Amino acid sequence: MKTLNRRKFIKQSSLFTVGAGSMFTLTGATPIHPVPAMTAKDDLNIIGPKEGFSPHIGTLVSMLNWMRYVILILVKRMSVEDLDYIYDDDSNSIGAMLLHLAATERFYQLHTFEGRTWGDWPEEDMEKWSVASGLGDEARKTIKGHDLDFYLDALKTVREHSLAEFAKRDDEWLMKVDEDWPWGPTNNYCKWFHVCEHESNHNGQVKWLRSRLPSSKK
Repeated sequence: MKTLNRRKFIKQSSLFTVGAGSMFTLTGATPIHPVPAMTAKDDLNIIGPKEGFSPHIGTLVSMLNWMRYVILILVKRMSVEDLDYIYDDDSNSIGAMLLHLAATERFYQLHTFEGRTWGDWPEEDMEKWSVASGLGDEARKTIKGHDLDFYLDALKTVREHSLAEFAKRDDEWLMKVDEDWPWGPTNNYCKWFHVCEHESNHNGQVKWLRSRLPSSKK
């Protein structure tokens, strides 16, 4: 089996991703469970099964919701200037990182919900989200001038699509193992846990950058 550096693989695969605004039309099978609203704030600290989902999928959803709430608290009331701020030539802005989170989630939607193979991404997704997926110089040049609602809408729309698709599936699907995944046999549970872990990683970066914003010194 070929080995692949995990960090390099994630960076390369993210070039094909991101979640979008109003581009999604939910189609396909009727949900197995009625789709609930996002977990209520007072329920965020209860990790476990959630109404509307199979037990393990609900547990996964509770983790995704908790991590998203932590991110949103960090960026609350940030100005366009805060979101666009770039610390140095190798840094990404907070706005770009938020869009990158949506990109990663969209990537895993395409792969796990639609069964697309590597490189077989819709042209619309590639055109709309490749810059945010890859970050770097192009993102520093182009992802700017947007208010917080722009990024929150992208994150919200992508997450709503994930929740609707999770409600159509069961724990057997979640445990299904992909023997050909580049970093070794991996089930859908691990792939989606990585979406949560990836958000946690950028959470640390956002915290670091927020403490260095010019507005934090005022």
